[in-house]
Amino acid sequence: MPISADRFEEIDDDSDPTPGTNAHKILSFLESHPDQAFSQSEIAEATGVTKGSLGTTLVRLREAGRVDHRGTYWRVSDHVQSVDAATGHAAEVAASHEDEPMAYDEWQDHAVDPRKDRE
Repeated sequence: MPISADRFEEIDDDSDPTPGTNAHKILSFLESHPDQAFSQSEIAEATGVTKGSLGTTLVRLREAGRVDHRGTYWRVSDHVQSVDAATGHAAEVAASHEDEPMAYDEWQDHAVDPRKDRE
């Protein structure tokens, strides 16, 4: 059944692979070993993904920027690691602000009123 162009544009292509899929198994394994690179045989053995499906899935993950490939080795991409680190940092900052109420009066002393000093 066809979908509208508007609905097509709303589809999020950057989402994580669906749990249980080969892409999810491979990416989860590589993300759990961010400081190592693995051959296809090692990835197949660790994830249970068949060698016939592994190569095409790795290529799709590489094209999506999720994994890097050098020679015969594959690893999670630096971009994925950076996004994970930034997300973790943002969560920690948000959690730390939940413990302390915002110092509104202190903030107000330094806040700029955009309605003033207009040209």
